[in-house]
Amino acid sequence: MSDFDIRPATSADWPAIWPIFRDIVEAGETYALPEGLTADDARELWMIEQPGIVVVAVSTRPDDRDAVLGTAKVLPNRPGRGAHVATASFMVDPAQHGRGLGRALGEWAIAWATDAGYRAMQFNAVVESNTPAVALWRKLGFEIIGTVPAAYDHRRLGPVGLHVMHRPL
Repeated sequence: MSDFDIRPATSADWPAIWPIFRDIVEAGETYALPEGLTADDARELWMIEQPGIVVVAVSTRPDDRDAVLGTAKVLPNRPGRGAHVATASFMVDPAQHGRGLGRALGEWAIAWATDAGYRAMQFNAVVESNTPAVALWRKLGFEIIGTVPAAYDHRRLGPVGLHVMHRPL
């Protein structure tokens, strides 16, 4: 049994999401987003509206009940004729790794997209050196359908590839 719940995010969750977002982007290892984003700029990028959804994983432990541990968003990968394919992004507080949050958020996103009528899910830019994420997505049924060589400027490793990963729903 997990010690967290996943629920839709509200605007009141942003102050708890922001440090997770900021620290992950600033680490320069997994997201191709500009460094130095303000909280308002980051909020505009992350807190999407329908037809997408943003969720948070919140603790159910008595000592930190309702603390935001991670977040995800699911939305159409492309507009118009590409809107039948979903995409998703995930961020887990690094201090919370190992609790199964990534898997739970991934499974939640797949189920939500399936229920919403999407026919597939595609991740456009999974950093190839992010081996835990690549392994998790493979376990959840995603395949690497291509890799763009040296498309990500990793802070420590320099240029590394970006995988495009796909899963039918």
